[in-house]
Amino acid sequence: MTKQNVLLISRLLVGSLFIVSGLIKANDPLGFSYKLEEYFAPDVLNWTIFSGTELFQAAFISIGEIVLGAAFLAGEKGKLSAWLLLLMIIFFSFLTGYTAIGNWFFEHPNDTLTKSAENILGFTATEIHYFKDCGCFGDAIKFTPWNSFVKDLVLMFFAVIIFANRDKVVPNSQKQDLFVFGFSLLLISIFSVAMMSWWFPVWFSAGMFIIMLGIKKRIPNPGWWMGGAAFLYTMVFTVYVIRYIPQKDFRPYAVGQNISNNMVIPEGEEPPLYGVDYTMKNKKTGETFVVNSVNYMEERVWENKELEIIETSESYLIREGYVPPVHDFVLEHYITGEDRTQDILESPKTLLVIAYDLDHSNISHWNQIKALAQDSRSQGIDVVGLSASSGDLIDKVRQEYSLEFDFFNCDETTLKTIIRSNPGVVYLEKGTVVQKWPFRSLPESI
Repeated sequence: MTKQNVLLISRLLVGSLFIVSGLIKANDPLGFSYKLEEYFAPDVLNWTIFSGTELFQAAFISIGEIVLGAAFLAGEKGKLSAWLLLLMIIFFSFLTGYTAIGNWFFEHPNDTLTKSAENILGFTATEIHYFKDCGCFGDAIKFTPWNSFVKDLVLMFFAVIIFANRDKVVPNSQKQDLFVFGFSLLLISIFSVAMMSWWFPVWFSAGMFIIMLGIKKRIPNPGWWMGGAAFLYTMVFTVYVIRYIPQKDFRPYAVGQNISNNMVIPEGEEPPLYGVDYTMKNKKTGETFVVNSVNYMEERVWENKELEIIETSESYLIREGYVPPVHDFVLEHYITGEDRTQDILESPKTLLVIAYDLDHSNISHWNQIKALAQDSRSQGIDVVGLSASSGDLIDKVRQEYSLEFDFFNCDETTLKTIIRSNPGVVYLEKGTVVQKWPFRSLPESI
């Protein structure tokens, strides 16, 4: 196989994968921004300088991936594209490697390298363990941390090939365009349809390729014009889903999903088992030893009054297990703390008014939500508000807008996952999601 063929294969694979990966992020830029917020947090990477810019970065990275993928397929701006590709892969490899290593240390807390690694990398085992994926493919394809890291290393291999041969990346001829774009659509179909049952990336890419070919046919030296058109084409889609909700919902709260069913651990499966290590001391002899919390209970170590716990380790994973898609959906009354989760999920018809953060919700639509809630109640539909905000803030909003429905507290991340809108409305029938509306497209009646 000639070097030129190896370069072409690398361009096809990287370009097509970047378009699909970018579209997955662009389909849900808010979700990607939440992942960036977690990475930039003070107790993780501590990149607080980026605080407040996560959504912009999420949109920019998403659009950049798609435009960069299109540039490689077209052979335009080879040197610039090769540099941008290498820098982007290095950045993603750092994030995925950081996640993978953090999870490994969480699962092996007694390893002698843990403390020194924590000092070098700047995290503790418990600070990074909840990153079960890097967010590279959103909720569409769940990769383990090591899967993500290996994927980026493979991409790094092809990126290095392209970078080393960047002088040889030249614009396609008309015949080459037809072959490259056609073969890329086949690869995009494999990545998106076969793996995710999602046709949109195929139609989106076909439209982008047609626009690029039209520009190339009419404008001399069309490289920047083609890139600009791909940028605007992608930006329109990205802005649309930011303003409304994702075109495709891959989350366990998607329309048609039953929340109760998604909370169940299947028969024969066991949940993950976590534990801690207790350092025990014999009061009489002064002897110390370590026992994990499972053995501490099974062997009834606590019954020995001569022993005392002098140190407790951080929590760590003892045994892998099944984690249901929905595991943090708990609804507690914002005043009494009463758990009403099952009552709400078993109700024949329920309208959930969701505002994960009332202090930053779009206040201009609360009167419209109030009218929708009153109409729904007149039809016999239960209406409940869900928020992670404090009781005082909930009381303030209820009084300001004379909201007659009650509120329940729920985990903020869970509410962000249910609907990418603050506020937003979700209609349930016996726990099954029937429809969702962001605040910009609220109906007048259910």
